[in-house]
Amino acid sequence: MTLRWEAFLEEVRERGEYATPQEAERAARVVLALLGAHLVGDVRAELAARLPETMALILLNPLQTAEPLSPERFVRATAAWIEGATEATALWDIGAVLSTVADAAGEDLTGRVLLQLPPGYDLLFGRPTAGTRP
Repeated sequence: MTLRWEAFLEEVRERGEYATPQEAERAARVVLALLGAHLVGDVRAELAARLPETMALILLNPLQTAEPLSPERFVRATAAWIEGATEATALWDIGAVLSTVADAAGEDLTGRVLLQLPPGYDLLFGRPTAGTRP
């Protein structure tokens, strides 16, 4: 089931404790644009199908990266794209957005998404796997 735009943003806003929906939207747009560059094929298409249309389009037309970003570099890239962000606030933004995405995707699809990402992204999604340390 696809989340409605307002419901998706409200969930991100609550999780990120943002003062306005615009702050939540800014974080969601940057994080999904970076995430989309790391996903390919059916997994990216299935994830997009579970997101509101605007967010799906961002995921399907991502920012280009030369190589998959490690979780640490993903955080740094997010901080660079969000005006006034630090790595600490970017980590907060990523957690708010990706945990909402993971809930929308469900466990099976989230697991398949994580298989396409470098190790360590499970923590960014709020889904630590057995054997990983926070």
